[in-house]
Amino acid sequence: MKLVLVFMLAAIPIYCYASSSGCHAMDDVIAQTINSSVSVTEYQGVVKSYAPLPYDRKAVAKLKQCFLDQSEDTLNNVKVMVNAIYNSKDCPQSA
Repeated sequence: MKLVLVFMLAAIPIYCYASSSGCHAMDDVIAQTINSSVSVTEYQGVVKSYAPLPYDRKAVAKLKQCFLDQSEDTLNNVKVMVNAIYNSKDCPQSA
């Protein structure tokens, strides 16, 4: 199950890199992952094109539930971390 999560998380940036829309899709998935008002079912709808298989959907549900189990402070810290990664010198972004 952990391996499926790793592959799913690795596939999102690859999908974004290959798409013409930049990283909008990845930004949306990350925002929905961190958002505590998004239920597991709603989240599965957001990522259904990235996780079409039944074991993928189960992994996605577990991933979202992990974030739902966190406090708002922890979720805010994840947002800070994501922004720090995006704004780092090792993460080039195209305009």
